Amino acid sequence: VLTRSLAQKWPQFTHSSTRRAKIHEERRWWASARHNWNQVCNGGIGMGALALADEEPGLAGAFLHNACVSIQLAMAEYAPDGAWAEGPGYWNYATTYNAVFLAALETALGTDFGLSQMPGFAEAATFPLYLTGPLNRTFNYADGGDGAIRAPVLFWMAKKFQHPAYAVYQKRLASPVPLDLLWYDAELAGNAKLDLPLDKHFGGADIVTFRSAWNDRDALFAGFKAGDNKANHSHLDLGSFVFDALGQRWAIDLGAENYNLPGYFGKARWTYYRLRAEGQNALVLNPDAGPDQDPSAAARLERFESKPARSFAIADLTPAYAKHARSVRRGVALLDRQRFLVQDEVGSDAPVDAWWFMHTPAEIAISPDGRSATLRQGGAALRAELVSPEQAMFEARSAAPLPGSPNPEGQNRNAGIRKLAVHVPGARELRIVVLLTPPMAENSTAAQVSVQPLAEW
Repeated sequence: VLTRSLAQKWPQFTHSSTRRAKIHEERRWWASARHNWNQVCNGGIGMGALALADEEPGLAGAFLHNACVSIQLAMAEYAPDGAWAEGPGYWNYATTYNAVFLAALETALGTDFGLSQMPGFAEAATFPLYLTGPLNRTFNYADGGDGAIRAPVLFWMAKKFQHPAYAVYQKRLASPVPLDLLWYDAELAGNAKLDLPLDKHFGGADIVTFRSAWNDRDALFAGFKAGDNKANHSHLDLGSFVFDALGQRWAIDLGAENYNLPGYFGKARWTYYRLRAEGQNALVLNPDAGPDQDPSAAARLERFESKPARSFAIADLTPAYAKHARSVRRGVALLDRQRFLVQDEVGSDAPVDAWWFMHTPAEIAISPDGRSATLRQGGAALRAELVSPEQAMFEARSAAPLPGSPNPEGQNRNAGIRKLAVHVPGARELRIVVLLTPPMAENSTAAQVSVQPLAEW
């Protein structure tokens, strides 16, 4: 009825529908995309086609056929383990449209044509579980905020794949909205707490998370990434991390900048502070030499190990800094589930100007010798120790561009955020080691840290 009324009132509507079908058939723009726009467009149009199929069976059938073919391009990105390169916020956006479309196919036609069995999709709901820390804040890399992921599709996926943990997570955070009520299963959600392995490496997007416990607001949590700077919505954040402890987030990701700023998705993208490496918890080498990581670079997590006494991951970040150094690696480790270690190793044939950054909402007090710092927020304290190199010192800086870096008008000034920094100029072979220790671990048996090369971890 809607189709006919629109066609009578606005004859161009029929032409517009034909044009949209042509986009599908010719695989243009979103129909050939491998990111969220594919699922959003195919999911929305697919739902509309199902609603109008009895009135416009030919056109609806063409749309549904093309949508089922096109959406596989984006769904292939969940393989092999359900991670999403655009970050947890866009995981929610994309997966919601995707899952709602599959659910509608099942209820309307009795089948989703096997789409839900594509590799990685059954595991996709583990991604928000692991990317969410004890404060219900996510590891919000790329263009996203760190708010809790509330996704009714987790109830649907819990039923579809018989995975109670998905329902347990969503029950804890649900608002609820109508889809929560539609898909909620009391037996699956139960009253259980999350009980999953503490650490997880997502190989597809090369993201890793560590934690000291589930279901404990004061637990330690760390997220760390390698990945691909070319991914949709990506920042220059290879090697960046977040860190929670004592009910506070100490190392934060600033998240997205204003999408409406000039050139945000174009030529000016890497002029904005929040999108560059100096706006991340990352290394910056030779900051006056243009973009501080190669925008086309991809980096891999070359090692991951999860054990009670020491869980760690090592990323080969060399492609991100290839114009500055012959080798750059970062390793992060959760020690005895009590402390967090970040270790960087840089090798260069020419001297490099190296900066180490960690963004924090905490007040920073640097010790007189510059070798340690005390961070305070929310009545809690965290000790940062600069283990290596011996000649370096901590600095407390504002969350703003370095002198000489781009600083366009209109971008967020990051009020209330500070930056713990280490500056080592003129280095060829460099190892920076920073240890973050909550007070309860200061007198532990693991208090002494022996610095070992990443190759020996």
